[in-house]
Amino acid sequence: MAHRPRKRFGQHFLRDPGVLERIVAAIRPVPGDHLVEIGPGLGALTRPLLAAVGELDAVELDRDLLEPLRVHCADIGKLRLHHADALKFDFAALRGTGPRLRVAGNLPYNISTPLLFHLLNQASHLRDLHFMLQQDVVERMAAGPGEEAYGRLSVMLQYRCQVEPLFTVGPEAFRPPPKVRSAVVRLVPRETLPVAVRDERLFAEVVRRAFAQRRKTLRNALRGWLEIAQIEAAGVNPGARPETLDLAAFAALSAVAPCTDPAAKIYGASSS
Repeated sequence: MAHRPRKRFGQHFLRDPGVLERIVAAIRPVPGDHLVEIGPGLGALTRPLLAAVGELDAVELDRDLLEPLRVHCADIGKLRLHHADALKFDFAALRGTGPRLRVAGNLPYNISTPLLFHLLNQASHLRDLHFMLQQDVVERMAAGPGEEAYGRLSVMLQYRCQVEPLFTVGPEAFRPPPKVRSAVVRLVPRETLPVAVRDERLFAEVVRRAFAQRRKTLRNALRGWLEIAQIEAAGVNPGARPETLDLAAFAALSAVAPCTDPAAKIYGASSS
């Protein structure tokens, strides 16, 4: 399928058969799965996934790819194409009353973090997620306290999901080659959350404020919102930096935090 990759859509089409085989093997699709692919592009991953399950939903923003995708996959199974922006797509509505969704895709790197947060707002409707992402994003997703890559994305993802980096992929696997290395990651929404949180919006707000000024100590990063005495009451050192705190510490801080906007989304669009 001939198509000129479009920079505004962040298109880098995966073309390496070996990498595609490894992704499909990691997903392990079987008939009955409700699979959703984000950004099917030229259909390199779409075809083997569709062949494995017989039907598949795909969310694609580039209108020019829709008809070629239909033709390219017509001989394999039932492909339901949704011309939509994945950042605004209602995955919960797509699930309906059926099984939880299994989501996969080679995500455009320019929207990967806000898209992850959008999906996590609908995590209860998702069974698992397998994504190709920029390698440094995957490192941030999986990083632990004290590691340089640890930040807001790490905390918020690990609170809601198990994060498992699978393997890395070089630029030569794509057309055009990106300027960075990539990695495939598996996310599995947790059935039981790892820490008890009184209010998830307060938890998210504490994490957001702490990492907005990640080089500052907590007493300074949270100044004007949490007093030093409140931080100490939560059992946290006010002189600590946010990148040293684990999930339990952020949960403890959220338990003493003042109320925030009840309409605010738990997962905002930006991340650190």
